[in-house]
Amino acid sequence: MIIQRTDSNSSDFKILVKSLDANLAEHNGDDDAFFAQFNKIDMIKNCIVVYIDKVPAACGAFKEFTEDTVEIKRMFTNPEFRKRGLGSAIVKELESWAKELGYQKAVLETSKDLTNAISVYEKNGFQKIPNYGQYIGVESSVCFEKELK
Repeated sequence: MIIQRTDSNSSDFKILVKSLDANLAEHNGDDDAFFAQFNKIDMIKNCIVVYIDKVPAACGAFKEFTEDTVEIKRMFTNPEFRKRGLGSAIVKELESWAKELGYQKAVLETSKDLTNAISVYEKNGFQKIPNYGQYIGVESSVCFEKELK
């Protein structure tokens, strides 16, 4: 496994996000346009691509949420590479990178139905919090945070 730090201009990151967006469109159904508006990648400077045998297998990113907090975004593992710990590897690398840049906390949102994603976040020390920002009142969303120590 090779973990590469990049930005949203990476063609491999874009390919993985395209697959993520297709999966989310199917999952979100009629609500997809609402969620899609918050998932644009054109301005994300902190992205990660994980390679398995030189094949882009998974990705994740973060963007500044507040002066001391990042929001983790665009987490995805290609189905053929799941159950290998790639999600945890991405979360840990994103946390390390955010800490290097001086951030103290990470937040994220996911769907209540994406139990595998929730499991990854909980296993990596994220705690459920009340929905924040645009996700307040969104019944299908669940939000998490973690202090970066």
